[in-house]
Amino acid sequence: MTVRCNLPFRLSRIRDRFWRSATFFTFLLISSVLGVAADPATVTFSLDFPNSSPEHYSIDVQSDGRSHYESSGRISADSDVRDDYKTDFTFSDSTRARIFELAAQAHFFSGKIDSGNKKLAFTGAKKLVYKDGQRNSSADYNYSPQLPVQQLTSLFQSVASTLEFGRRLTYFHRYQKLALDDELKRMEDQAKRGELAEVQAVTPVLQEIYEDNSVINVVRARARRIIEMKPLTADR
Repeated sequence: MTVRCNLPFRLSRIRDRFWRSATFFTFLLISSVLGVAADPATVTFSLDFPNSSPEHYSIDVQSDGRSHYESSGRISADSDVRDDYKTDFTFSDSTRARIFELAAQAHFFSGKIDSGNKKLAFTGAKKLVYKDGQRNSSADYNYSPQLPVQQLTSLFQSVASTLEFGRRLTYFHRYQKLALDDELKRMEDQAKRGELAEVQAVTPVLQEIYEDNSVINVVRARARRIIEMKPLTADR
């Protein structure tokens, strides 16, 4: 009886299995990379402060700079008119990078960040959230002794101040044009003092006011000046 050698056939089968396995794992790796790319990291800051203007707001910023802002409450401290506001905008590259740098320094908010000091004045219930393909962590606080958290809080509050000007200007331009002059004066003064950040986020409403011939020239000129102001950097 003759025994034939099947070694070449077996080697061929082993080689085929190897390449099928390699192709499968390569597919998994590519899918994983694409999944991470399709799910960017996000930092969210929110503040709830009853009887304030606004009473609530939140800012979501993705690692590519795309952002969403929401707020609710009275249109201003001396008004009974309530208004809900939503807007999308894009952070400048420097500010976006600063936000994620500070989030990393704060360990992505994975631990306790509140001071725990009950004697401190209440300045609003604040929350920071970090999400990416591997992490999902958050922390609530009134005041934090951690410097990165303090800097993030200050930055987000400055951005919110800018966006609230956008909310009021949008409302006044539509319903109360005589209020635009005082509002733009306040905005210009705060911008000069460095109290606002990411002013480019409200450029659309400023541009609409500037291009509206039914608005008095001094107001249009002020809106234009604010548009042309040098952007405030995140490292102030």
